[in-house]
Amino acid sequence: MDEKITIIEGPPPTFEDIDDGWALGLNEGPEFYDMAMTRLRTFNGPALVERCHKAWSRQEPIFLHYRNAMGLEEKVPILAARAMEANEGQVLVLWIRRTAEEEDFDLDLDDGSGEAGE
Repeated sequence: MDEKITIIEGPPPTFEDIDDGWALGLNEGPEFYDMAMTRLRTFNGPALVERCHKAWSRQEPIFLHYRNAMGLEEKVPILAARAMEANEGQVLVLWIRRTAEEEDFDLDLDDGSGEAGE
């Protein structure tokens, strides 16, 4: 069974293109993928980051699982994670990898206030 972080309420995540040098280094491999970043409100950011670290230490992938704007389930691999404190509470920042096909179907209809849970 895949390790995953699931968005349990709120709109689909908003993915931002990135051009940070260190993050682009996560893209090294036999195939080319686009990197993106998303910010999610959460109640347990450090615990979710720890789940990512445990999966990576076992050399297993961990995925962001969410429903897209059409209500269909999607998952994308998480390549880096960071928990931060903001005025609104804890924020989980995820760097993910997407293929060009996944980007074609991404509709940016939300306000980016999705909440990560599971």
